[in-house]
Amino acid sequence: MKTKCPKCKGIGSVVVDYKECEACGGTGFEEDAFDIGNHFKGVNSNAKAKFDLGGEEDIPCEVCNGKGQVEVFEECPHCHGTGQINVCRDCGKLLSEEHDLCDDCKEKRKVEKMKHDEFEARRRAARDVYVLDSMCQMKDIDKDRLYKGKITRIERYGAFVSLNNNVWGLMRGDVSEYHVGEDVIVFITSIKSREGKIDFAPAYVEEYNLKRLTISLPRTIISKLEEKKGSIVRIDGEVQQIQQTSGPTIFIISDESGTTEIAAFDKAGERSYPEIELDDAVQVVGEVNEHGGKTQIEASSMVKLSEENAIKLHKMIDDALNKRAEPNHVDFLVKSDVLNRLKPKMREAARRIRRAILDGRTIILRHHNDADGICSGVAMEKAIIPLIEYANPSNDAQYYYFKRSPSKAPFYELEDVVKDLSFALEDQQRHGQKLPLIVLLDNGSTEEDIVALMQAKIYDIEVVVIDHHSPGELLTKEVEDGEIYGATVAVDEYVDCHVNPYLVGGDSQLTAGALATEVAHIINPAVKDLIKHLPAVAALGDRAECGEVYQYLELAAEKGFTKKHLAKIAECVDFEAYFLRFMNGRGIMDTILAVDNLDKHEKMIDALYKEYQKRVDTQLKAALPNIKKTRLENGIYFNLIDVEKYAHKFTFPAPGKTCGFVHDKIIKELGEDKPIVTLGHGPDFGVFRATDAVNEQYGFNVNEIVAKMIEKVPQAGIDGGGHECAGSIKYIEGLGQEVLYKVVEEVQSLSKIR
Repeated sequence: MKTKCPKCKGIGSVVVDYKECEACGGTGFEEDAFDIGNHFKGVNSNAKAKFDLGGEEDIPCEVCNGKGQVEVFEECPHCHGTGQINVCRDCGKLLSEEHDLCDDCKEKRKVEKMKHDEFEARRRAARDVYVLDSMCQMKDIDKDRLYKGKITRIERYGAFVSLNNNVWGLMRGDVSEYHVGEDVIVFITSIKSREGKIDFAPAYVEEYNLKRLTISLPRTIISKLEEKKGSIVRIDGEVQQIQQTSGPTIFIISDESGTTEIAAFDKAGERSYPEIELDDAVQVVGEVNEHGGKTQIEASSMVKLSEENAIKLHKMIDDALNKRAEPNHVDFLVKSDVLNRLKPKMREAARRIRRAILDGRTIILRHHNDADGICSGVAMEKAIIPLIEYANPSNDAQYYYFKRSPSKAPFYELEDVVKDLSFALEDQQRHGQKLPLIVLLDNGSTEEDIVALMQAKIYDIEVVVIDHHSPGELLTKEVEDGEIYGATVAVDEYVDCHVNPYLVGGDSQLTAGALATEVAHIINPAVKDLIKHLPAVAALGDRAECGEVYQYLELAAEKGFTKKHLAKIAECVDFEAYFLRFMNGRGIMDTILAVDNLDKHEKMIDALYKEYQKRVDTQLKAALPNIKKTRLENGIYFNLIDVEKYAHKFTFPAPGKTCGFVHDKIIKELGEDKPIVTLGHGPDFGVFRATDAVNEQYGFNVNEIVAKMIEKVPQAGIDGGGHECAGSIKYIEGLGQEVLYKVVEEVQSLSKIR
C-alpha cells in the first residue's frame, strides 16, 4: 500500500547540512553599498528614498530569509526521492514495491481464512438443529451445534434468545427484523461459563432436521429402574411397541436387561414424538414413577440415537437377548432315544419362543382341536404366560402378547392363517405391535399345511412347528450308524423350526402333547410339576402306544392320576372342545386338565363324563345296526358305515369321533390283534380308523391310500391324510361312490408283509 514517506514528509529529499548564505555573506541582511541602478531595479521610489536618506532600516536577505545560512539537501534514502513508500496494509511494516502484505500478516490472514472457511463449511453442513429439553443446562450445549430458540426480549444492542427455561443468551447485531416470540436458529459464538453468559449469532439454514437434546446423564439399564423411583434417569433402548391412548402415548422400550413403559404426553389423545417408529434405537430421559403397580417413566425427552450409536446398541441388545433366550439345560421328563435325537430341534424351538417373548412379539399358538392338540396348547400356555408377564411391563401383557386358538382340521387351514394374518397386521397398524411368532402344535407337518405356511412367509412371519403327523416322503435324510438322525420334508422350506419324530426315525406314537410338554419344560422349567401329567392325557386321547407313553403314565401316577381317570380327562376334553369350537376355553380346559381350579376338577369331570357317555351311547345305538361288515380276501376285517345317514347330525360325537367309537366297539368284539379297518363316510368325506395289527401286518397307511386315490381318481379333487392308522379323505360328492369303491379295492389289494 502506497503512503507519504514519513522521513521526507512526501518531499523526496532531506536536509543533510547548512552553509553560509552567499547572498548576504552570513549576515542575514542585504549589503551596505547598493547599486541603485541594479539592486533597486523595480523597487518603488519610497524605498529608494529611505536608503538615500541614510538607510535607517536593515533589509533581510531574501535568499536565507535573514538566517544567514541556507540548507543543503540530498535525495531521501527512505523513499529514494519519490516521496512515497510501500507498507503492509495490516501492520504498516515497510515492504518492497511488489507486495501489499508482509509475510506475518499473510500467514495470519491465511489462518483466519481457514478458520472462517471451516466454520462456513461446518455451518453449511450442519443440518441438525437441536431443541433443548426442559432439563438441559448450559453444560449440556456445544459450540459446534445449531440450536432453535425463542426471542424473549429485544434491545438496541441485540435480542435475548431463550433455548429453554435454563439456557438463554444475547444475539448481538442488527435485530430490527426480529420480534418477540419469534423462533430463531442460532449458533454459539462464545460461552462464558463463569459469568453464565452466552453469545449467539443467527444461523441462516434453509433445510434442517430438528432433534431434541437431552441432559447429560449416565445410562441406567431397565432392570435397575425399581431402585430409581422418583429420580430423573436416562435409558437407551429399542422401541418394541407404540400405543396411543386417549391421554398419553405409551412406548414399550427394551434394552439388554428388560422392558419398561414410557409415557409421553403433549396433548390428550395426540401422538407424542411422531418421528419415533418401531425398532428405532432411542434415548429417553424422564422421571421414574409407578403406574398400575408397574414401573413407568414419564418422558421429558425422547430422541433417536445416531446411526453409529444405534448400530452399537442394536448389536449389544441382540447379543444380550440371544444369551437370555438360550434355554437352560434340563433333562427330558422320560427316557427316549427319539427325544434325544430331537433335542437340538426342541431346544431351538424353545429358544425361538423365548426370544419372541423378549422381543415383545405376540405368540400365536395354533393347535388341533382334540385332546392331543389341546394338551399341547395348554402345556405351552402355562410355560409361556409367566415369562411374558415377567418380561413385559403391561398388566394386560398376556392378552396383548399371547393368543391360543384351536383348529378344527389337523392341519393349518387357509381360514386359520387368514384370521391370524388379518389380526396381526391390524394390531401392527392400530397398536404398533410387532408381527407375531406362529407356533403350530399337532399340525403343520403335512403338504396340506404348505399353502397356509407359504402365505405366512410372504410377511416374513417366523413359524415353529411341533407335530407328530407323518410329513410324507422324506426329501433328504442323513443316516448315522444305520439310524436316521436328520431329514427334510416339503414344509421345511416355509418353517423356521420343525420338531417331528418322523424326521429322526420316530413315528406318530410319540404324540404332539408329549413333544409340546417337553418343549414347554425346556422353555420354563418351573412348570414341570404342573404339566407333567399332560403327555399321558394326550397319549390316551390319541390312542398312542409306545415306551414313552408308559413312562408318562407313571409320571401322572406320581401326581395321583390313574390311567382310568386320565382317559376320562381326555374324553371330557374332546367333549368340551366340540362345544367350544373355535374358542380356546382357557378357564374350562384348565379345570378339566387339572392345571388350575383343582378344587373343581373332580366335579367337572364327573358332570361332563356322564353327559359324554350318554351322548356316545345314543349315537352308537343309531350307528351300530347299520355297519356293513365284511372280511376281505386278504384277511382284513373291513367295516363301512354311512355316518351321514345313520348318526345324529349337529351333535356330539361328530362323524370322525362316531367312526372312532364304532371302531372301538368292533375291536372289543374281535380283539385288538385282528387286522381291522373301519371307514365312516358321508357324501364328500371319509374317516379311517385301523388297528396297529393291520399296519404292522399289511403296511396299511392312510396317507398312502389318499395319495393313491389322488392318482386313480384325479377328477375327484381328493385331499386328506393324518396318521398311519387314523385319518380322513375329502372328495367331490358326485364321485363319492367311485372313490369309496377304489378305497375298498386298495385295502383289498394289500398283502401281508409278515
